[in-house]
Amino acid sequence: MRIAQVAPLWERVPPPAYGGIELVVGLLTDELVRRGHEVTLFASGDSISLAKLESIHPRALRLDPNIKEYNIYEMLQLGTVYERAEEFDIIHSHMGCAALPYGNLVKTPTVHTLHGVFTSDNEKMFTYAKRQPYISISDAQREANLGLNCVATVYNGIDVSSYEFHPEPKNPPYLAFLGRISPEKGPHLAIEIAKKSGWHLKMAGKVDIVDVEYFEKEIKPHIDGKQIEYLGEANHFEKNALMGGAVATLFPITWREPFGLVMVESMAAGTPVIAMKLGSTLEVIVDSKTGFLCDTVDECVNAVSKVAELDRKICREHVLNRFSVQRMTDGYEAVYQQIMAEKFARNGHSRKPLIVSV
Repeated sequence: MRIAQVAPLWERVPPPAYGGIELVVGLLTDELVRRGHEVTLFASGDSISLAKLESIHPRALRLDPNIKEYNIYEMLQLGTVYERAEEFDIIHSHMGCAALPYGNLVKTPTVHTLHGVFTSDNEKMFTYAKRQPYISISDAQREANLGLNCVATVYNGIDVSSYEFHPEPKNPPYLAFLGRISPEKGPHLAIEIAKKSGWHLKMAGKVDIVDVEYFEKEIKPHIDGKQIEYLGEANHFEKNALMGGAVATLFPITWREPFGLVMVESMAAGTPVIAMKLGSTLEVIVDSKTGFLCDTVDECVNAVSKVAELDRKICREHVLNRFSVQRMTDGYEAVYQQIMAEKFARNGHSRKPLIVSV
């Protein structure tokens, strides 16, 4: 099957550090190539892929200080994709709303993975294009009132083999927090949990421009280099070591997280996750087996005292069974098959298209 994968341009594929969407796109694209598909990846020019790479800019936009209007490059990329639509059997967009106006203008079907959240503004565009096929990354992400054509839920996957399993936490013990340093990710709550429980907390993650004030006011004053450490942005190996060596990873989100790749990465390393019971956390964590689901900071503090009782091997096995890149790709292939079969049926063909998987 000829597949176009369309990634955001802000970060390269795969990302050198933080970038959940780009990590998923990179893993999916390479696995599709391994299974015999002809894949073209539309992404930044510094991306690394087994697929044929097409780009309208040589590097990730966040690395180019000369760029002032991100949406111009987004439009250039999508214009290029849809001018070439006849070259593909299916277009798979990871661009959120940006690709929606184009989907109805060509005969090649577009499937959209919903990586983000719905807002009062973007709901207008989703409603406009509600008949196009969508894939949610958790059941919790869906908004039934929008009436979107959600054809499946496909959980994000990771290359589990690239995460070292840590059968025991390091000594001296500590808690870990990893993620964007922003209010919705709850690093301020992670600090509160650490202080109330008396535990050492190691934090890593990038600070976006929009979150600098939050970091300066709510996070930085608590960083003492002793009980509360901030390590900056971490790459893949640093993330694995940080979470793998922890007694638990804190995931005290304040919003309906659509998926939360950090939870899966932590469990792959063998480390249970203590999370707020919001959004996708109920679908990713098995309560009291691979972590704890909590409603309040005090419940999180209580969970810290119990987390050492959990079996770290079960955490790893849970990820292998549900959140591997192979499981994710199986899900997407099934969606491609379904969409192509529906297209053939509309065009009066009785035979289903063949998806090659080797």
